Amino acid sequence: MLWPLRYVFPFELHSTFRAWPLSAVLICAILAWVPGAAGQSDLDALFEQARVAEKAGDYTGAARFYEQAMKVAPGNLEVLKRVGVLEQTELKFDDSIAHFQQVLAREPQYPEVNFFLGVSYFGKNDFSRAIQSFERELAGPKRHPRCRYYLALALQSSDRIDDAISQLNQSLVENPQDADALYQLARIHKSASLQAIDRLKNLDPDSFQLHALMGEIYAEEEHYAEAAKEYQSALDKRPDAQGIHYSIGVAYWAQHYLDGAEKEFTLALKENSDDAMTNLYLGDIAVQEAHFAEALTYLRVAQKGQLDLPQIHLLLGKCYRAQNNLEGAKTEFVAAIKVDPTAAAPHYLLAQVYRAQHNAEATARELAEYENLSRLNSDKKRQLRGDTVQDSK
Repeated sequence: MLWPLRYVFPFELHSTFRAWPLSAVLICAILAWVPGAAGQSDLDALFEQARVAEKAGDYTGAARFYEQAMKVAPGNLEVLKRVGVLEQTELKFDDSIAHFQQVLAREPQYPEVNFFLGVSYFGKNDFSRAIQSFERELAGPKRHPRCRYYLALALQSSDRIDDAISQLNQSLVENPQDADALYQLARIHKSASLQAIDRLKNLDPDSFQLHALMGEIYAEEEHYAEAAKEYQSALDKRPDAQGIHYSIGVAYWAQHYLDGAEKEFTLALKENSDDAMTNLYLGDIAVQEAHFAEALTYLRVAQKGQLDLPQIHLLLGKCYRAQNNLEGAKTEFVAAIKVDPTAAAPHYLLAQVYRAQHNAEATARELAEYENLSRLNSDKKRQLRGDTVQDSK
């Protein structure tokens, strides 16, 4: 399947080569290469004038400077290359292809020309020739840094999804900060997920697999009521399915439906009595219901699961505090602070312990830290909400 170019780029084609990261390459990042010394200074001056004109969007003016360069150095490969890039920027793909091919006919691995030729073919939706050009560029000694990424786009447009994913992953190995490659990978996987969901619906719209998958999707989106319904439908289809009771319990717990959550977690515990997270949730519910001895039983099992979570320390500290084990409570609250130094709640709870121990100085210190962290966290939340609102405009 040949994808129209508009499905590959997020903008219309006429702006793509000006807004996409390649634009800086088309305008600013072509290395000057001119053999011989004769006319070198004149060429350098003309190239610089053309570059300034291109950057300003004056492509007609840039073309005039390149015409003068042709007169200074007839047949110069770098001039031909730059003319081709300019034509590509103006979306004159056929003209640019002709100039790139002139260069390659004389020097098949002239720096970056195979890449730019591939981009022109890509602009014409000629993905087969684009792929061939990009692969020749990759086989050369000095490949363009964006070549692998654009090869992935061409492969994706040719419906060679696995090959496209492979190229994007290699691009990320070479540059882990490549946001464009990450974006394309996310789009590919999202598309594949949607296609798989559609196929599941076509196979059986009431299948266990579809209900379980939709439950996961709703849970990830924090739509817990819908998630619980989907998980329950999955359980109705397959009552012995492992892990569904736990998932329903989490959905109920997130909605503060503690009775339902406790019932589901208890059923999940029968599937795996040593599961750390199931015991942690049951411990949390027991603490909320002030059943501290019961909570300690669950939380100690959770600890054995090597879960280094601040919630375990907080809950254990609350249990010890309720049992008047002040030193045990202090130890756990200090441990919670070490795991998450930015959390405010442990400092408040620790201040209560110090107050019970009549340590006024430590109480004041922890309360001050609690207030400071609470203010910082509130500022971060306001900033995040402001950024979200700004992004939505």
